[in-house]
Amino acid sequence: MLILGEILRPSGDGGPGAGNFFTEKNMAYERKTIDPAQIQAQRDICAGIARRFEEQGRRPLALVDTYGCQQNEADSEELRGYLALMGCGFTQDEFQADIIVVNTCAVREHAEMRVLGNVGALNHSKKNKPEQIIAVCGCMVQQQHMAEKLKKSYPVVDLVFGPHELWRFPELLKQVMDRHKRVFAAEDSQGVMAEGLPRQRDGKVKAWLSIMYGCNNFCSYCVVPYVRGRERSRRAEDVVAEARELVAAGYKDITLLGQNVNSYGRDLGSELDFSDLIRRINDIPGDFLIRFMTSHPKDATEKLFKTMAECEKCAHQLHLPVQSGSDRILKLMNRNYDSAKYISQVELARSYMPDLVLTTDIIVGFPGETEEDFEDTIKLVEKVRYDAMFTFIYSKRVGTPAAKMPDPYTREEKQRHFDRLTETANRISGEKHKEYEGKTVKVLVDGETGREEYNLSSRTNGGRLVHLKGDRSLIGRFVRVKIVSSNTWALYGEIV
Repeated sequence: MLILGEILRPSGDGGPGAGNFFTEKNMAYERKTIDPAQIQAQRDICAGIARRFEEQGRRPLALVDTYGCQQNEADSEELRGYLALMGCGFTQDEFQADIIVVNTCAVREHAEMRVLGNVGALNHSKKNKPEQIIAVCGCMVQQQHMAEKLKKSYPVVDLVFGPHELWRFPELLKQVMDRHKRVFAAEDSQGVMAEGLPRQRDGKVKAWLSIMYGCNNFCSYCVVPYVRGRERSRRAEDVVAEARELVAAGYKDITLLGQNVNSYGRDLGSELDFSDLIRRINDIPGDFLIRFMTSHPKDATEKLFKTMAECEKCAHQLHLPVQSGSDRILKLMNRNYDSAKYISQVELARSYMPDLVLTTDIIVGFPGETEEDFEDTIKLVEKVRYDAMFTFIYSKRVGTPAAKMPDPYTREEKQRHFDRLTETANRISGEKHKEYEGKTVKVLVDGETGREEYNLSSRTNGGRLVHLKGDRSLIGRFVRVKIVSSNTWALYGEIV
């Protein structure tokens, strides 16, 4: 449903603005698949918009500004795909752009504040170019209170739509162009499946490949299930077909995406699971790497680790977010595992892959986290010894259970814990990088650094960053390098 100049309000349980939460009892939903004819209709709208610009004797420029996770990056590839069909070229200059699309994130408050600040600054480009169309989409606007804020406080914005409406972006944009009215399409939804959207990817080496959307886990701090909807797996044949196309196009590093890839296929009524999907992609002829994210520890199984070890194209890289080392906090987070189970999974994975590169996410300052709880996290980090960690201070999200929990600790106390955790993470990362020195490893050269010395960037099988010296013709090729030095964040190598 499309309302011009109005906010589409949640019509059922579970939206962050609705004050209700999904539970296991009401998690069942009707899988909604968009008919291919509807996707073709969107492509036809793109062609019509392209003709309109052609008749005006100009080629419009578009800017897509992306915040957040890899799934948002994948969504932006589809937005650019549609814009390319509309005849648009692309720019990074907001003063040159005819259409600006800001694809937002809702995971942390900091990301939302950045988005709002940058959207507000677009007043300057719109004053310079009054016919400019500004759209804001993505997870942030799927929250009712954020959509209301954009409507009331950001008149510069012409179009607002959530992740579930991305497939009909051309239709929504045409409404703005035809009626010269603001359009808001952020209806509460459990999500849809839409195949066949056009896609314009960045680069020719790495590719994102979405295998599923949404999340059923409802961690108490996380807004993602409310804005991304229920878990929806793509059909295996569609995923494998897209992987074949990527390999044929020359992509060498393919990352399978999902909020929890380990639960892939459960909604399809099929016995095929994520490990089976990896094997099917691994069977595609060609020289390429398979990566994936993210794995939820409660669903990471021995079958997965065995599959990773046996599939020669599957990178020995695992992002396994622990979030906390305290069993009490893990229970409050609704993570459905404890520290002992997590550590046993790590040990099992490393028994299959001794060279495994392991990374994680950790939240500091969850409501009520005590000194003892934090010490449990430090102990787990010291025991597991991650190759890299992504650490965050807890960010309250409207509509989540954690937002209502008592939180007596100050920001200063949380910052002190955060600083200590990052110091620990950096020390361990530096020590692990030091162990690479003198070794020869295979890397995929994936880009340029912009520096005169060590002008190329590359990644090991485990995803470690390696800076190299060499000709740019090596980009997209696998080469062997000897690691000659390192620091906390990167390795430095010479081609052998």
